[in-house]
Amino acid sequence: RLRGRLLRVAATGFVLSLGIALLLSFALDAAGLVETPLIVAVIVSSTGLGVVIAVLKDSGQISSEFGQLLIVGASLADFGAIVLLTLLFSRDASSPGARALLLGGFALLAVVAGLAIAGAGRWSRLNRALTSLQDTTAQIRVRGSMVLLMAFVALAETLGLETILGAFIAGAILSAIDPDRMMTHPAFRQKLEAMGFGLFIPVFFVSSGLGFDLASLTSSASALARVPVFLGTLLLVHAVPVYLTARGLVGSRRAMAAGLLESTTLSFVVATAAIGMELGLLGRATGAALIAAGLLSVLLFPVMATSLLGSDAEPVGGPTVAE
Repeated sequence: RLRGRLLRVAATGFVLSLGIALLLSFALDAAGLVETPLIVAVIVSSTGLGVVIAVLKDSGQISSEFGQLLIVGASLADFGAIVLLTLLFSRDASSPGARALLLGGFALLAVVAGLAIAGAGRWSRLNRALTSLQDTTAQIRVRGSMVLLMAFVALAETLGLETILGAFIAGAILSAIDPDRMMTHPAFRQKLEAMGFGLFIPVFFVSSGLGFDLASLTSSASALARVPVFLGTLLLVHAVPVYLTARGLVGSRRAMAAGLLESTTLSFVVATAAIGMELGLLGRATGAALIAAGLLSVLLFPVMATSLLGSDAEPVGGPTVAE
């Protein structure tokens, strides 16, 4: 469904988001609130796709036109921010042009790897082996997905690209080559979700919390004042474009809810702020304020969006606009 009107609306919203992010980031730079406006623009243009999907799943909206529009928009923002981070702010010292070539080569390698794995999956003997071992203590499909993840993360690191790009590509390959249309292993994705939401995501946020520089954030009133400024920036960057482009498709109330959900982001903020501080592009107070704003966005915006969806006249999981 990543085509047609949904894609046009989501892509238009993403382009508008980038434009607003650049304008606001340079305004923040002129006000002396940020050190490198370009990396701040990349950070605030991102969306927490995992948060969006979780809310849509829990509200029964994931298969509706509203849910699909939101997933497409969040995916563009998520993947677009990762690509921009890789091209503009990689730890590698090479030029953006050289990084673009590396990124193209990495994408080509991902396609080749995906086609090779998909071709191997058509071998009936291999399929029988996978099916027989998938629910035993071997957990062969889960282990295979972990190998794919580690391989692309290691390859991205070796090429000087950001490791989060490697993780994202590994997930995209897995989704493309293993759709399980015959429902031969429906528990596989549940196992991965259990690992992600039950183990890796909590560990990520615990480790991020341990590394959070609260002292820098509370060191001055100006540092604390940046938190609501960055939170408002996230809202303006996402909610305004989504409302303008989506209200004709899903209605004003749902467009506002979509804007709030697309304004939520944290994991990308944490990862990118760490990269920015390591490269000397962000001060410690700025990085801590960005992370605090991302944390508040995850705490506040999904609750507000769920409230809007719950008060909608159309019941959750009801007919789509197209219907």
